[in-house]
Formats: sequence, structure tokens, C-alpha cells
Amino acid sequence: MTGRLKTEGRRRIVVEACTEPCPIERGMRILGGKWTGSLLWHLKDGPVRFNDLSRMLGGASKKMIAERLRQLEERRLVTRTVLRTAPVSVEYEITEFGRTALGFLDALRIWSESLPEDQMEAI
Repeated sequence: MTGRLKTEGRRRIVVEACTEPCPIERGMRILGGKWTGSLLWHLKDGPVRFNDLSRMLGGASKKMIAERLRQLEERRLVTRTVLRTAPVSVEYEITEFGRTALGFLDALRIWSESLPEDQMEAI
């Protein structure tokens, strides 16, 4: 994140512009998808079966949850385990790497809970 502005007379010039996504943008691309942070948060206490996750995220479709979980698995933030039950079920667990996101997800939760009511209505 080196991009900055330099003023020459009345003109502003960008110095050392970012030519690729900066670290914040990369992080947002990883965690910024709808339901992604919530999924990680619900996995913080231990493995959870797919259908239980679906019930925990009442506003998300099963298709959306499955898509986000696949992305999280590809990014090594969660692991997927097929259980030998009848019928077969699947559970997900947050990885150690995924746990590294919990600190700032909690800070984001606290920050969003502190928003004034009029701002919450606009969201």
C-alpha cells in the first residue's frame, strides 16, 4: 500500500500507484463475500454439519452456503469431512489459518454493533 498523492503547484500527482490489489483489497476479496464472515464465525466453536450451518444462517440459501463453503475450502480457511452416516452427511471445520481471521471479524462485529440506529436502518 504505497500509493500516495504529491502536490506540485495546483496539480496532484499519484506517486507509486498500486498496480495490483493492495493487501486490504486482497483480504476483502477473500472474506468480503456475502455470508463468508458469518460462516467462519459459526465454525469457531468446532465442527458443524452442513444442515446445521444452513439453519444458523436462516437468510442464506443452501446453494449460497455450499458455494461459499467451497470457496473457503479452496482458500484453506475450512476443511470438509464426509461422515459415514446414514444418510451421508458433511461437516465443516475452521482451519488454523481460518482462525487467524476471527480476531478482526470480532472487531468488525463490535464496530457494527456500535453503529447508530439511523445508520443501521440504511443498511
